Amino acid sequence: MLDKGDIKEFVQSLIIAGILAFFIINFVAQSFIVDGQSMYPTLRDGERLFVNKFIYRFRPPERFEIIVFTPNGQPDSKFIKRVIGLPGETVFIKDGITYIDGQPLKEGYLNEKMLGDFGPYLVGDDEVFVMGDNRNHSADSRIPSYVGNVKFSSISGKAFWVYWPLNRMRLIGYEY
Repeated sequence: MLDKGDIKEFVQSLIIAGILAFFIINFVAQSFIVDGQSMYPTLRDGERLFVNKFIYRFRPPERFEIIVFTPNGQPDSKFIKRVIGLPGETVFIKDGITYIDGQPLKEGYLNEKMLGDFGPYLVGDDEVFVMGDNRNHSADSRIPSYVGNVKFSSISGKAFWVYWPLNRMRLIGYEY
């Protein structure tokens, strides 16, 4: 039979666990589920991953990092894309090749040639230009009215570890 001391200890443990969970989810790492094929082949639909939520408090996003963010005008949505353009850069796409300030970008993670020409797009201060790895099936910064350039303030964090399914568990690197 439980006495008052056992109940008090149990309640204290629950409160501490709740406070720790709140701190971790809001400031350290959070789990997200990949929904769709826009990041294929790097990420697959249904994979679960962790996002580092504190890294961008110390530095800005870097090219090729995979980020989770809230797209423009869609406060209840989260997208996952790869950072391509950085603040002050001009991004354009011609004949399936992405150019940054006139220089072609090496993108070994792409599965097929990108269709269509886009840009030029100027990346503003405190924002990045993002695209999915499955370029022909991705809503990303190339659609200014839907996603557009991503403000630093709307970035949730950097994807760093796929933990589910177990047979595809891995750290997420730049993969270029």
